[in-house]
Amino acid sequence: MTFGKGKIRVTFFRKCDFYFAFFYLCDIIKKIRKGDFLRGYVYLLMASFFWGTTFVAQLTGMECIGPFTYNMSRFVIGFFVVLAIWAAFGKQRQRARAEGSYISGWKFGIGAGCIMFLASAFQQFALLFTTAGKTAFITCLYIVFVPLFARLLGKRIRLENWLGAFVAAVGLYCLSVQGELDLNYGDVLAFICSIFWAFHILFIDRYAERADNIELSAAQLAVCALLNGIACFWLETFEWQYLLDAAIPILYAAVLSSGAAFTLQIMGQKTAEPAPAAVIMSLESVFGALAGWLVLGERLYSVELAGCALMLAGMLITQAGVILHRN
Repeated sequence: MTFGKGKIRVTFFRKCDFYFAFFYLCDIIKKIRKGDFLRGYVYLLMASFFWGTTFVAQLTGMECIGPFTYNMSRFVIGFFVVLAIWAAFGKQRQRARAEGSYISGWKFGIGAGCIMFLASAFQQFALLFTTAGKTAFITCLYIVFVPLFARLLGKRIRLENWLGAFVAAVGLYCLSVQGELDLNYGDVLAFICSIFWAFHILFIDRYAERADNIELSAAQLAVCALLNGIACFWLETFEWQYLLDAAIPILYAAVLSSGAAFTLQIMGQKTAEPAPAAVIMSLESVFGALAGWLVLGERLYSVELAGCALMLAGMLITQAGVILHRN
């Protein structure tokens, strides 16, 4: 094994470990190809990657156009991507109708689309005032807010949920302060955005088991695109040339984040347990920070890195208890 100019001599036992790891990896790949449960987690990991890296596309796209124009464009294209997926699953839908288990998801997408419009708008405006990495981390506070809001709806909340919320709040403070005791305006917008995403998750959780998931996804994208279009033509100046200049970031966010990622989430959660699925999807914050560092050259200082670690720890604490109790 060679790393750079140096060489590492591997002992017999390390060779055994290497061969064991290699064959274990091959076994995992075989299971994924056979369609076992691991495939669902791979889909969720891909979705979190697309969501996280989209923060960079959102930031670069707004160099040419306004927030509402950007969101309108990505959700319109994303709607047609999901619509194509909906058409591809026509046989499964006909089978569900014949079995009497089909419930249309179009009507439920209206409420989900309205909440998504508010969440995406606050997120997009937050990127005007703060970095992509910080926006990604603060947005993922939804994983803490979901159990807190669920408690207000009458559900029991365990100790680890409150502990996770406290740890994440400390992390948010470390991540947001910039040598002063003041929050960045963009951090506040991202914080509000995470609250609306929590509302969105709870709304989807209520209707996802009843309705057709792909129709629900397509409907919410259509409503969100419509509301962003109204705001775009009312509050911003629409120019086709500027839209073409931002074509690549828009297409990335539309196809991979709005279209593919939501579909991968649906496919992944068919086999993945909800608690570990939420942990995997929260990795979008890590991918967002890494993308901001690699693509945009954004820098996180030691205090901000500590804040990132604490926020991620808070997210994991809230979900680890669920896994332990379930086991």
